[in-house]
Amino acid sequence: MLDIRNLYEKDFEDKEITISGWIKNHRKQAHFGFIDLFDGTYFKPLQVVYDDKLENFEEITKLKLGSAITVTGKLISSPKEGQKYELVLQNFILEGDCADDYPLQAKGRPTREFLREIAYLRPRTNLFNAAFRVRSTAAYAIHKYFQERGYVYFHAPIITSSDCEGAGEMFQVTTLDLNKVADSKSVDYTKDFFGKEASLTVSGQLEAETFALAYKKVYTFGPTFRAENSNTKTHASEFWMIEPEIAFCDLNKDMDIMEEMLKYVVKYVLDNCSVEMEFFEKFVEKGLIEKLNKLVNSNFTRIDHEEVIKILKEADVKWEFPPEYGEDIAKEHEKYITEYFNGPVFIKNWPKDIKAFYMKQNEDGKTVAAVDLEVPGAGELMGGSQREENYDKLINRMKEVGIDPKTMDWYLNLRRFGGCVHSGFGMGFERLLIYLTGVDNIRDVIPYPRTPGNCDY
Repeated sequence: MLDIRNLYEKDFEDKEITISGWIKNHRKQAHFGFIDLFDGTYFKPLQVVYDDKLENFEEITKLKLGSAITVTGKLISSPKEGQKYELVLQNFILEGDCADDYPLQAKGRPTREFLREIAYLRPRTNLFNAAFRVRSTAAYAIHKYFQERGYVYFHAPIITSSDCEGAGEMFQVTTLDLNKVADSKSVDYTKDFFGKEASLTVSGQLEAETFALAYKKVYTFGPTFRAENSNTKTHASEFWMIEPEIAFCDLNKDMDIMEEMLKYVVKYVLDNCSVEMEFFEKFVEKGLIEKLNKLVNSNFTRIDHEEVIKILKEADVKWEFPPEYGEDIAKEHEKYITEYFNGPVFIKNWPKDIKAFYMKQNEDGKTVAAVDLEVPGAGELMGGSQREENYDKLINRMKEVGIDPKTMDWYLNLRRFGGCVHSGFGMGFERLLIYLTGVDNIRDVIPYPRTPGNCDY
């Protein structure tokens, strides 16, 4: 038995073949009919044609959308524009019938909001089938990039006692009876499963640093969690992160790797998901392929945060959020800067007070060796930094932001036991997918989105 994708890899024309799949569309006439058969191995369906010369013609005409069938017939060149082959039906087996209330009927196009309510059926639609194929291919490309360059794939713990970002927006993990906790109005964590407060991780970075100082180059790629009550298009409570850590690597080398990796992944997706990308280009974002090819062939600008603020202040623009030295930049600023430089921009050396405690403090005492990558049409896509390797400076910084150094002695000891210059970065996988596909809502590029009030599967 063949898959539909096999038909585009080897010549089966004028041969009898057998294919199993699901009916995506069924157009019936008085004496003949057409079935669009989809098997998940190729984005485009295979058209199956039949006529009333078949003994079981009446039985075939009763086949419903969504039904699983196995068909046998002769593969011929198709006269229809846009499809290479069609199958002249000789016989079929109904593997699984489909109920009349099947939500994905041919009439009308269901909205993305409606499809989120039946997420278990979303992969059967064109948009989501393409999106999740790209997700799979992009994930493979990420692993391929790092594996080809000698990185060790590190599985960061999902349950942790450290808040990497210091934001406090973490899901707690407990086996305590919450009703009893509510009655007592206090929590005794010594009686909890781990004997201390534990949460779902927001980042695997700190643990990855420990492995980078043993393997030199490592990366994580796994789920992370944030209990932020946000309902924007770019926020989810569960999302995937790619976080490489590299020893003997400063901020400049870190940016080299960020740029190289992103270009590699984008090009791999363009080369290996051409049919899906053509669909996104036609139905989701006009100019998408040109945008991505431009990124692959761009030279990424590198500029200090202070210089960015200067450019924004001098711009003849009435800002909704006026840019200020020492402060973060807004979406409107990100958009302007990428248009100003006509391409991706690394903004580096950020104000210390708005960045995480672990970032390398620069000599000026005001900034840290941090970098954000801004890309046209999406804004911030990646963020990284050189990590603080100076033991005393790191302790002082932890105290400044209210972190007890005793709770993170293992992290501090990396600076005492053969520490070195090291750097890393993080990229939200779903944000990359939004950029790659043009699908603008994070809920539509992750199979089962977890957002406030939504945990149905």
